[in-house]
Amino acid sequence: MINGIINVYKEKGYTSHDVVARLRGILHQKKIGHTGTLDPDAEGVLPVCLGKGTKLCGLLTDKRKTYEAVLHLGLDTDTQDISGVVKRECEVRVSQEEVRACMESFVGEQMQIPPMYSALKVKGKKLYELAREGIEVERQPRPVTFYEIRILSMELPFVRFSVTCSKGTYIRTLCHDIGEKLGCMGCMESLLRTRVDRFDIQDSLKLSAIEEKKIQGKLEEAIVSVEEMFADYPAFYAAETFTKMLKNGNAIPAEKPEHTGRVRIYTETGIFVGLYEWQEVKGQYKPVTIFSSPEDFHSAGALQKTT
Repeated sequence: MINGIINVYKEKGYTSHDVVARLRGILHQKKIGHTGTLDPDAEGVLPVCLGKGTKLCGLLTDKRKTYEAVLHLGLDTDTQDISGVVKRECEVRVSQEEVRACMESFVGEQMQIPPMYSALKVKGKKLYELAREGIEVERQPRPVTFYEIRILSMELPFVRFSVTCSKGTYIRTLCHDIGEKLGCMGCMESLLRTRVDRFDIQDSLKLSAIEEKKIQGKLEEAIVSVEEMFADYPAFYAAETFTKMLKNGNAIPAEKPEHTGRVRIYTETGIFVGLYEWQEVKGQYKPVTIFSSPEDFHSAGALQKTT
């Protein structure tokens, strides 16, 4: 079984679930999960977790993301993007300076109302299912953060821009809200996700390229290991004293630890166990996420810092 994360370039026309289904066929394994939905018309970076890496799906979904989008002013659609039904057309009389000032006003923490055409659930039913039935329900605003909004080019009514944002943000809703604030309405013309945490579009691979690497026996070149995802955290090795505790997923006691945040813990032989976090009150490292299985353990030893 392949364990780790692969940086997939999701092409237009595929859903995130389609990508997972295709990868299951290419890699011949079932344990695969994606890290956040991209609309079928959107393209770009989609980190996909494999094997033990699927425990990272939630962690990567929470990471900030960067997109390139095109805002089409003067159009209001039911889906908030160009694929929807046009509800209203407005004349675009705003200046470039007004557009720039308006977009800059969205930088920072905002409250965003999720669109009806989304996978969020209300009383067990997805919003887009209700929308297709012609039902619109009240949605509660949710806190989101826009860390940066940068205009790349502007030829009104089109504005191409880059945006870095928090999890749970809808870029088409941002486009709608900008148009609404300008008084001429707006929708999203196109969307390209260029980055998710450490995964950049320059390193992403289309499904056809992944399949070719698999055939050539070079797939490992494209896999980021689970261990690499936590390379910024200090590493500690556990010795035989703690073998049973590690196998059972228990916390690990330590005296006067040098690092009091999160650490990577290994067996004495270098097997990566998981990510642990220091608990001052109890004087121990508590597991955050464990990636090892009992059969991975070969030896153990006292807790010590790596050199």
